[in-house]
Amino acid sequence: MSDLDRGIMKFKGADSPKAVAISTFLILGSISALIFWALQVAYAN
Repeated sequence: MSDLDRGIMKFKGADSPKAVAISTFLILGSISALIFWALQVAYAN
């Protein structure tokens, strides 16, 4: 059993490349959206 099958990722296949890629995309996309939003609010005209 891999370490990714423990903790909050308690489902079979949690360490598959597809699941990791989707998680990475969602996390990085969310961070990017927050940074973009913060810059828009901070430097609003």
